[in-house]
Amino acid sequence: MSKKQNEMTIVEAARALRAREISVQDLWDACHNAAVERNPELNAYLEVFDADEAAIESAQKRIDANDASLLCGIPLAIKDNILIEGKIASAASKMLENYRATYDAAVVKKLKTAGALFVGRTNMDEFAMGSSTEHSAYGRTMNPHDLSRVPGGSSGGSAAAVSAHLCIAALGSDTGGSIRQPAAHTGIVGLKPTYGAVSRSGLIAMGSSLDQIGPLAKTVEDARILHEAIRGKDVLDATTIPDGLYTARELSKSLRIGVPRHLLAEGVGADVLAAFNTTLESLESAGHTLVDIELPTSAHALAAYYIVMPAEVSTNLARLDGIRYGHAARGETLLDDYVLSRTEGFGEETRRRILLGTFVLSSGYVDAYYRKADATRGVLRGEYMDAFEKVDGIAFPTTPSPAFKFGEKSDPLSMYLEDIFTVTANLTGMPAISVPIGFVEREGKSLPVGVHFTAPHQAENVLFTLGEVVSFADKAFSLRSPRTNA
Repeated sequence: MSKKQNEMTIVEAARALRAREISVQDLWDACHNAAVERNPELNAYLEVFDADEAAIESAQKRIDANDASLLCGIPLAIKDNILIEGKIASAASKMLENYRATYDAAVVKKLKTAGALFVGRTNMDEFAMGSSTEHSAYGRTMNPHDLSRVPGGSSGGSAAAVSAHLCIAALGSDTGGSIRQPAAHTGIVGLKPTYGAVSRSGLIAMGSSLDQIGPLAKTVEDARILHEAIRGKDVLDATTIPDGLYTARELSKSLRIGVPRHLLAEGVGADVLAAFNTTLESLESAGHTLVDIELPTSAHALAAYYIVMPAEVSTNLARLDGIRYGHAARGETLLDDYVLSRTEGFGEETRRRILLGTFVLSSGYVDAYYRKADATRGVLRGEYMDAFEKVDGIAFPTTPSPAFKFGEKSDPLSMYLEDIFTVTANLTGMPAISVPIGFVEREGKSLPVGVHFTAPHQAENVLFTLGEVVSFADKAFSLRSPRTNA
């Protein structure tokens, strides 16, 4: 049986459009209808957009004229913290529930120029704070592989939409694993680019030195196509890397893959570790070399992250005070206005992180906590750079376990441990990717797990090469339709 149009990859859809096997309208209708049909069950989208007939017609004309852009006419989903002009961008918070974007994010501009279409804005943990998409003010998103389990977070809506074929691909944002972790939990590919590779202009900020926009896709090749489309220097984001300075790492036929086994001794599920080791064996069989490495400071990365990140959260969200921006409640005094606005506008997890960040930046504690955590970032960066003198990429399981059940990690500390293998890439600014490596069983359900590769700055080509090797090493790694488990 041939694939349904909404189940196609970017590459497949682009080929079918140019072969005149389908039209842009056909592809849009397939994705839009799937989103309308399944979203009440999954809550992947906060809003499914109406068809933009002018954009659909324009994309078809470009394809008929042999437009070279592979994204022309491709329906994508966009995380709710990335601005689309004229559309609400709430960051899944009551604080911004009525905010309608007055301009396009830089990445959205690039996608519009490429001729892409937008199916809707996806659910997320409020202001990207979470690892499960349970912390949305508009209800949780379900994992298409098991509706009783989380899709991961904070880009869980985008991941679920791609996994359930409610779009062809999607954009998310990644502050400590928020693209890669949900990609692993839903059986798709997720990329966090090098810090500065993709503009953050038009991204509602969580942690400005950590955030990066990146793709969630059905294949490694699709992730590469999306990354190339959104990457580049932006005058509105001074941290973006000039195109002339963005240099890919030279590759040999045999890549050296570092494996920090000392960090995998505890906390990783036996079946997840078995799948990870099988993946390493497949890489070795494909002619690549495994190298045992030591990353001693990585054991402290999670602690450093959960000091640096809340500090930046407290600063970035200070503007949402009911006076300048955001939900505005009025009390008897100015202080009441502030307290009521922020208490009503922010959810529990967001308030927790603001309070923690304010504490670590306060007089008397900034030296004891924040500056030490920031110094740890420098040590981590140096440690990884030293490791990359010996290896081309570093491999971890993406997560210690498959998707967990709703409410299973109600203790915040247990939830934070979900990010144990992913936060280092954000602290160091290095690119990282999660690629599916099969399934493990939990209570009669087959749940996806992923392998996580980190590479040096600007070495996304290493990640795509390793990801392709993993994808082709075993056909079982290809995307399974989650409908069978729903």
